[in-house]
Amino acid sequence: MKYVNQPVQKTDAMALVTGKPVYTDDLAPKDSLIVKVLRSPHANAWVDTIKTDTAKKVPGIVCVFTYEDVPQKRFTLAGQTAPEMSPDDRLILDRHVRFVGDAVAIVAGETEAAVDLALKRIKVKYQVETPVFDIHTAKDNPILVHPEEDWKLKIPLGGDNKRNLCATAREEHGDVDKVLSECAYTVEHTYHTRANQQAMMETFRTACYMDHFGRLIVLSSTQIPFHIRRIVGRALDIPASKVRVIKPRIGGGFGAKQTSVSEIYPAFVTWKTGRPSKMIYSRYESMICSTPRHEMEITVRAGADENGIIRALDVYTLSNTGAYGEHSSTTVGLSGHKSIGLYRHTEAYRFCFDVVYTNVQAAGAYRGYGATQGIFAVESAVNELAHKMGMDPARMKELNMPVEGGPLPGYPDVPYAQSCAMDRCMARAKEMMNWDSRSLSQDMGNGKVRGLGVAMAMQGSSIAGVDVGGADIKLNEDGSYTLALGCTDMGTGCDTVMAQIAADCLETPMENIVVFSVDTDISPYDSGSYASATTYTTGMAVVKACQELRKKICELGAEMLQTEQENVDFDGSYVFCIEDENKKVSLEEIGLKSTFFNNIELQVVKQHSSPLSPPPFMVGMVEVEVDKETGNIDVLDYVAVVDCGTPINPNLARVQTEGGIAQGIGMALFEDVQYTDKGKIRNNSFMQYKIPSRMDIGKIRVDFESSYEESGPFGAKSIGELVIDTPCPALAEAIYNATGVRVRELPITPEKIAMGILEKEMEK
Repeated sequence: MKYVNQPVQKTDAMALVTGKPVYTDDLAPKDSLIVKVLRSPHANAWVDTIKTDTAKKVPGIVCVFTYEDVPQKRFTLAGQTAPEMSPDDRLILDRHVRFVGDAVAIVAGETEAAVDLALKRIKVKYQVETPVFDIHTAKDNPILVHPEEDWKLKIPLGGDNKRNLCATAREEHGDVDKVLSECAYTVEHTYHTRANQQAMMETFRTACYMDHFGRLIVLSSTQIPFHIRRIVGRALDIPASKVRVIKPRIGGGFGAKQTSVSEIYPAFVTWKTGRPSKMIYSRYESMICSTPRHEMEITVRAGADENGIIRALDVYTLSNTGAYGEHSSTTVGLSGHKSIGLYRHTEAYRFCFDVVYTNVQAAGAYRGYGATQGIFAVESAVNELAHKMGMDPARMKELNMPVEGGPLPGYPDVPYAQSCAMDRCMARAKEMMNWDSRSLSQDMGNGKVRGLGVAMAMQGSSIAGVDVGGADIKLNEDGSYTLALGCTDMGTGCDTVMAQIAADCLETPMENIVVFSVDTDISPYDSGSYASATTYTTGMAVVKACQELRKKICELGAEMLQTEQENVDFDGSYVFCIEDENKKVSLEEIGLKSTFFNNIELQVVKQHSSPLSPPPFMVGMVEVEVDKETGNIDVLDYVAVVDCGTPINPNLARVQTEGGIAQGIGMALFEDVQYTDKGKIRNNSFMQYKIPSRMDIGKIRVDFESSYEESGPFGAKSIGELVIDTPCPALAEAIYNATGVRVRELPITPEKIAMGILEKEMEK
C-alpha cells in the first residue's frame, strides 16, 4: 500500500490555509435576502395574536411569515436513515411555542438592518402557560409539551405525547436481581450528565435560490445532504424532486449538523418569493436554539465476584429530549448498548430507558451520541466497585474487557468482537503512563495533590443494517479519475481518506484522483457523515467501485489489444498481456478510447451497507493535579491508545483523537448548558459557556494498537466518536484518587471539589 496507512496531507489543505472561498457564506448569491427568525421569550405559550403590518412597512422588508402561512403537516428535523425513529412533532412555525427561542415568525429583507428593525416591530400577544423543566416530573405530568392530536411516531418505540414520553424500552438478559444478590461486591449509584454545546467554529448557515427549472437549490453547511432534501421537501410539502442540496466545505459539525437546524427557513422564503435568501446563525442563536447533547441521568447497579469478575449490570437511563424529539430514541439506546458491552463476563444485564419532553431547547446528535453519557456512568460505577474491593481499577478492566473472538453483552450489532486489541491498548497505555510503578494518588506537599484515572470505551462503525455509503468513480480521457462521494467532509478529512483508498485500489498517484463532494443531483446516495460510518461504510463502497472499474478497464484494454479479458492484467498505468508484457495499452489511451465508438462505460456507481457494526476500542489514562484549597483542577497528562482497525491516515486519526479528548475534557470539567427558572439559557455566548482552550488540556499523547477488521476497507474501523468517550470517567476517577471526593454529576467544577473536601474534613 502506497497511500493507505500513510500520513497524507488533506486534499483541501491549501485552499483552507490560503483563504479560498469554500464555505456556505462565501458561495451564497450576493443578492440573497437576509432571513432571520423572531423567537419566543416564553418556555411554554400559545400565540394569541400576532401583528406584522408595521414590520412589513419597514423599507427593504420583502416578507414576514407566521404560523398562518406555513404547511400544517408535521415532520422531524432529525437527519436519520429510514425507518425514521424520531417523532413527527414539528411545524415550520407553530402557534404553540415550547421553549425560550422557539420560532414565532420569519422575516426576510434586503439588509440585515431592515430585518432587525422589522423583528422589533412585530407585536405578539402570548397566552403563557406553566412549563415543565424537571426531567424527574416530566413523565405523566399534566402539563403537556405536545398536546396536539397529529403528533406521530412512525416506529413503535413506546412514545406517547400525552405522557410527555418520547420513547421508552426495556431489554433484559438473564435474572439480573438474582445474579446481583449472589455477587460478593455490588455498587449502586446515579450519574448525571448535563447538556453540552457542540461549539463548532462555523455556525449553522444555509443559502437558497431557484434554478431555471423552478427547482429549489439548498446550499448548506450540513452533515446530511440527502436527508436535508427529504426534510425540506416534507416541511414545505413539496416533492423531494423539487429540492437539490449542495454541500460546500463545512467548518465543523460534531453532530450538530445532523439535524436540519437552519435549512427550512430560507428554503421557505425562497420557495414563496422566488428570490435567493440566506440565513446565518449568530453564535447567540447557535447557543439558544440549536441541538445540544441530551442531558441524561443514569442509574447503574453493578456486581462482581470475589475475584473481580463483573457478573451483572443494571442500567436505567432517563434522557431529556427537550421540546422536540430529534434523535431521542437513538441516542439513549447507545447509553446502554455501548457501555454494557465492555464487560464480557456479564451473565445477566438489564437496560431500561425513558426519554421525556421538557420545555427547553431540543437536544440532538453530538459526538459519542449517548455512548459518552452511558460510558461515564458504567465506567465510573466499575471504578467504584474496584475501590470497594481494594483492586486496581485497571486490573479489574483487564479481567473483564472485550477480547478478540469474545462476546459483547448487550451489543446487538455484532455477535462477538471480530477484531479487538483492547488488551494491547491497555498494556500500551499503562506503559506510556508508567501505571504499574506509580501510586494512584500523590500528595505534592504544597497544598496540591495528584491522581491517576483510567477508563475504557467502545463505539460502533456505522448503524448495522441501516446506513448506506455511496461512491461513483469514472475514468477520464486523460487517464485521471473523478471520485464523486455522497458522504460529507466536515473537516475530518474523509475526502482525503477516500482518495487514499481509491488511489491504492487503482494503483495510481493520489493527485490523479479528483474528489467531487456532495450534490444530491449527481452524487451517489449516502446516509451522511454520522454514526462513525464514513470510513467504514463509504470506504467499502469506494473499494467495490474501484474493483469493478478495474475490471472494466481491463475489458476495454483487452478489446484494444484484440485479446480476451482473462489474458490481460492492469498495473495502474497499463493494461498488458499476461504472456507478453510488451503488448500493452496505456491508461490514457484507454481513457481516450472510451470517448468514441465504445460500448463499455468506464464509470461505476456502488453502494455498501453492512449488517455489522464492528466496534473500535480505546483506553484512556489521565493524570490531574488538584489544589485542595480552591478545588482547581489541572489536567497534566492524557494518554490515549486506540484500536480503530487499520488507521487509513494516521495523522488524521491522531488529530481526531486529540480533538475528541479535548471535547471530553470540556464535558467533564467545564461545559454545562444552564437555564433560569423561566427556561432562558444563562450561558448564551463563549463569555459564559466555557470550552477548553489549549491551556486547559495539558499534554495529550496518542498511540494506536491496530487490529484488522475484515469487513472494513483495508481492515479499517471507525474512530470519530469513540475518542470522546473516555475523558469523563477517567477524570472523575483521577480526581477521586487525588482528593477522595467522588463527583457523579458533570461537570466536575472546582466548587464541587472544594466543598467535597470540606465535607470530608468536617466528617473527621
